[in-house]
Amino acid sequence: MKVTVVGAGAVGATCADNIARKELATELVLLDIREGFAEGKALDMTQTAALLGFDTKITGSTNDYSKTAGSDVVVITSGLPRKPGMTREELIGVNAGIVKSVAENILKYSPEAIIVVISNPMDTMTYLALQSTGLPKNKIIGMGGILDSARFKCYLSATLGANASDLNAIVVGGHGDTTMIPLIRYATWNSAPVTDFLTEEEQQKIVADTMVGGATLTKLIGTSAWYAPGAAGAALVEAIVRDEKKLFSCCVALDGEYGQSDICLGVPVIIGKNGVEKIIDYKLNATEQAAFDKSAAAVRSMNDVLKTL
Repeated sequence: MKVTVVGAGAVGATCADNIARKELATELVLLDIREGFAEGKALDMTQTAALLGFDTKITGSTNDYSKTAGSDVVVITSGLPRKPGMTREELIGVNAGIVKSVAENILKYSPEAIIVVISNPMDTMTYLALQSTGLPKNKIIGMGGILDSARFKCYLSATLGANASDLNAIVVGGHGDTTMIPLIRYATWNSAPVTDFLTEEEQQKIVADTMVGGATLTKLIGTSAWYAPGAAGAALVEAIVRDEKKLFSCCVALDGEYGQSDICLGVPVIIGKNGVEKIIDYKLNATEQAAFDKSAAAVRSMNDVLKTL
């Protein structure tokens, strides 16, 4: 199994580190446009193998896509990170060109690869990757919902005083501060609805904190987060390479599901060796569906920017 991570910055390197530690691939390629940067990160990670006990072969590459040949899964993290006060929409102009170029170069050497998109604005970059590559829709997956759901569980865990691994909670819709929809009605604590243990005020605060989870971190550390995004990307890779049939919220192409078409949005899906294997219908109520439709409209407005580039 061969996995490539494009972009050796904080998110890409963290994702690669998680992949190596879990031995999700026999060969891991880390690629970056900066001279020697990916090679240095790869060497640094390789030197941890004797301490951590993994056998993954890690190769760094400065923009040489031939070294990615035969990759089964490719994670794209390339692009500018979000700065304080910057919206994901403002990233489109720069990152669209980067992601399109990366996807096209990857497919020259790995035409059968499943592509995982982390680059922001993620919903629009996922849509761009789908449109520019012509790959089947099951092979283009945006990671955002996995990260948002992890943040949702984090805030639920803190309020409930519960172990996060005992919680099931999912976020759908766009991967943005105003477009994501934490489905607290579906969240459970070892099968019991979390709403049984939380006041209405607590529920509203958890949802609100989840929606600005990314912006909160950007304000605190001065740039986009990387530990949780990198781990979320690796979790998605793991579900693919180990054929886990895992239920995740992922940004995928919709063709009538949830009342939307010609768009990539976060919905519950089953992830396995074929990428997206099934879209799960969560039967949204009228309020949730209205929020989902509003989220889709916002993401479409971002997608429309692609037409002007």
